[in-house]
Order: sequence, then C-alpha cells, then structure tokens
Amino acid sequence: MHLILVADDIARDGIDYLKSQADCMVEVAVGIKEPELCGRVREADALIVRSATRVTRNVLAAGRRLKVVGRAGIGVDNIDVAAATELGIVVMNTPEANANSAAELAIAHLFSLCRRLPAADRSVRAGEWKRSQFTGAEVAGKTLGVIGFGNIGRIVAARGLGLKMRVLCHDPFVTAGVFAERGVTAADLDSLLARSDFVTLHCPLIDATRHLLDAGRIARMKPGARLINCARGGLVDEKALYEALKSGHLAGAALDVFEQEPPGASPLFELPNVEFTPHLGAATAEAQQAVGVEIARMITAFLHNGEAAGAVNLPRLSREQAERLRPHQALALQLGRLLARMAPAPLEHLEVTLHGQAAALDPMPVAVEALIGFLREHHAATVNRVNAAHIARQQGITTSESRSEETHDYVSLLRVGGRFGADRITLAGTLFDERHPRLVRINDYELEVALEGHLLFTRHQDQPGVVGALGTLLGDAGINIARMQIGLAPGSDQAVAALGIAAPLTDEQLARVRAIPAVKKAMQISL
Repeated sequence: MHLILVADDIARDGIDYLKSQADCMVEVAVGIKEPELCGRVREADALIVRSATRVTRNVLAAGRRLKVVGRAGIGVDNIDVAAATELGIVVMNTPEANANSAAELAIAHLFSLCRRLPAADRSVRAGEWKRSQFTGAEVAGKTLGVIGFGNIGRIVAARGLGLKMRVLCHDPFVTAGVFAERGVTAADLDSLLARSDFVTLHCPLIDATRHLLDAGRIARMKPGARLINCARGGLVDEKALYEALKSGHLAGAALDVFEQEPPGASPLFELPNVEFTPHLGAATAEAQQAVGVEIARMITAFLHNGEAAGAVNLPRLSREQAERLRPHQALALQLGRLLARMAPAPLEHLEVTLHGQAAALDPMPVAVEALIGFLREHHAATVNRVNAAHIARQQGITTSESRSEETHDYVSLLRVGGRFGADRITLAGTLFDERHPRLVRINDYELEVALEGHLLFTRHQDQPGVVGALGTLLGDAGINIARMQIGLAPGSDQAVAALGIAAPLTDEQLARVRAIPAVKKAMQISL
C-alpha cells in the first residue's frame, strides 16, 4: 500500500481519485506546521501540497519512505528542490493545468491598467461621476512584451495577438523557430523593455531570475510603460519599481505576487497607479479542479509505474516514452553494475552510446540508469534517477551520452564505457526480442551472456585446461554450471569466460578460482 499525505486543500475530485486507487491510502492534514508535518510524513510514500505548505529539507529528510512530492500548481519555490534531489525524491508540478487561468489574469490586469477599473469603481461607490478623470487607453496597436515563453507566456502572447497587439517575446531557452511558429517576434531583454508599452512576466523564480527587473532594467523600460507581474514576486525589485512609479517613469503596474507574501505594509500601497491581487493566478474553479485531479493522476502514475511526466528534477517522460525506454534502461542498469565490479580504480568518466534503432531514443534516461547501476555497487546511500547525477558530481565522475545509427552487427546496441585513470573498460549489450538483456562484448572480446542470475567472469590465458579446471572446482563445490561462454579478441593470447552458475561462490571458493595459474582476474555478480 502507498500512503499519500495531502497537506493543502486540493479539489474534492482529486482526493476522490486518490482514494479510488486500490493500493493507495490517503491522509489529509491541512494547515499543519513543520514539526507535525515531519511526524506525519515519516511513513508517507507521497506528499501533495499547494503553495501554503513549505516543504523544507527537514520535512524531506523526515520522510523515510518519501518518493515523490507533488505541487498542485506551477511554482515549486515552496519546495526545497535541491534537497529533494539530493535525497532522491521526485518533485512534480502541474505546469499546464492552470496555465489558462494564470494567462487570463495577466490579460485582465492589462485591461484594468488601461481603463483604471479599481479607481473608477471606488469613485462611483463614493457617489462621484468624474468621467474625465478616467480617460483610458486602447491596447490595440500597442506593443506587448512577454518575458518567459512557457505554457503561460505562450497563451498570453496568443491573446495579445488576438487583441491586435504587436507581441515581442524573450526567453533564452526557446529557439527562434518556436517564436516564428507562434507568430511573435523574438527580442533580447533590453530591446523588449525599451520597445514595449506593456511588459508581462511569465518566468520561474530561480537564482538567475531573482530581481530580473532591477533598477537598471526598469530604467531601460519605455517611458510611460506598464508592468504586469503574475508570475513570482522576486522577479521584480519592489523598491526600484516604487521609485519608477512614483517618478512617473512607469505609468502603472499590476502585481498579483510579491517578494514577501502576504506583503505587509508595502510602500507600493501608497501609490495610486498600482493595482493588486492576492496571488490569484490559479484561483479559478476550473484551475483548482484541473490541478487537483492532475496532480492526483501524476502521483499515482509515478507510484504505479515510474511515469514522471510532471517531474521538475527528472526528464519529463510520457507513459509511451517510459515504456519504450524501460527495457533499454534495464539493460543499462545491468551493464553499469557489471562495470562497477570490473572497475580497476575510481571511475572518472562514464560514457553511454545508443546504436542502431536504439538511437531513436533519448540517451539521457538510459545513461542515468547506467550511472545508477554503477553507483549502487559502491554507494551505501539510496541511489536513484533523481540523485544519481548529484552523487556522481560529488565523487568527481563526469558523464556523457551520444547516439549513432551504426548497428555494429546488432539492430540495437548499447555501449557503456568507463575511464579509470589510464584504464578503460567498454561493455556492449543488446536486447533479444526487445526485452531480454544480453552482454555481447567486453572491450574487444565478443561473447553472449544472459544478464541474469549468478555470473562468474574470468580473464585468463587462452590455453588448454582452464575450462576444465573451472569445471572441476565448481563441481567439487557442488555448484552447477547453467551456461558458459568464452570470448576471444583478435591478436590476443588471453580470453574471457562468463559462466552462469546455480549459486554464488563463497570468498574462499572465489579465491581458489583466482589461484588457477592461468587466471589473471576473476569476479562474480548476482543480477
């Protein structure tokens, strides 16, 4: 059974979906503080939050069985993602479920700034009828600058085009072709700020984007421009924004988010040309329903089959991608384990290459699995897809992955190579019938070994009597040989042997194998 702890309010349909899963137990504990959360998360397999609960390193460390944290929404700044990664815990969010609601709020603020709706509302309520004081501006024909071209930014840009606006977009991680396909104009950040009548932010808050709009960049904005921030408060230096609004450099601003939430006694409240909402980007009935159900589905899919479509600290994989990758990942895991047992020194670099039909797959998840296999043989702590790269960096291991359409005698081939100082070892494997992993090469030695059960490997002089000596030793130990393969390399006087055996050897029995005069090296592994 999987225990799922829900620490913030999510849609009733999301809770019902979790409870409908036969192998899931659901515990709802909303509004609890960190000490109690640490106690309740101790036996949980999954934790679901929104923006209210802070998932700190202490909370994550307390989750002894915790595998995944799900954020019903987009932002994950209330979750210590770095700590989760170190601890091997997947962090998921729902980046698309509430994108439409967040985008619509930004457009609503755009109209409100142009027509001064809150101020006009207050005036009428006060019994006034001062129409001339509320002369507004049209948006058609104006330039809208969109910073961040993810799901929300793309919807905002499309809405801007529909309003007959010129749309400039900036996102350093998006190619020019993507902007062109959407009918918008790509621009560097400074150019966008200088040319836009409206600037709207739709990027995540990370170290690189904190105070993205600082005093210098705000000063470069077009005089009389209006700023909209429905993304994250830390993107804007609020002190610099206050000065720009007070001086009249900016005509107005609309803020749904703040550097500190709730913002307390902000000096921005003194200004008449700023409008505020209390972080309402996803606060629609449709969005709450969507994110609650979506995170419930994502969490259970991950617990059931490892599907990580919404992961922020793993490659995002659909169910179809995960199913195609799974047998190749299983092969990579076994080759990584085998490489670890053969390692003559600390690993410096791990290289993974997909050949033939396998080259159509994303090599990174396959390479990560090989890394996991290697590290698990030498690392006492939990190693999984989330923290493998982090642990490797701590140990000074670099990695690379590549693809090649060359087949090398097999329809698909996976190579896992390691550099150990001056030594290099390369293993190659393939899948029989797309599901049975086979080792087919060790360096230059060709052989065919089923990667299952107990395996004994030797490297020995290629001379008569070695196989007989191995058979006699195993026979005396009462251990059956299920299969045996001998691999030869062109121009070499040495051979490798791979034996499938019924039971693992004791340390004493393995020492006897190594004592056979022709044997240079011997190792065993249970897969």
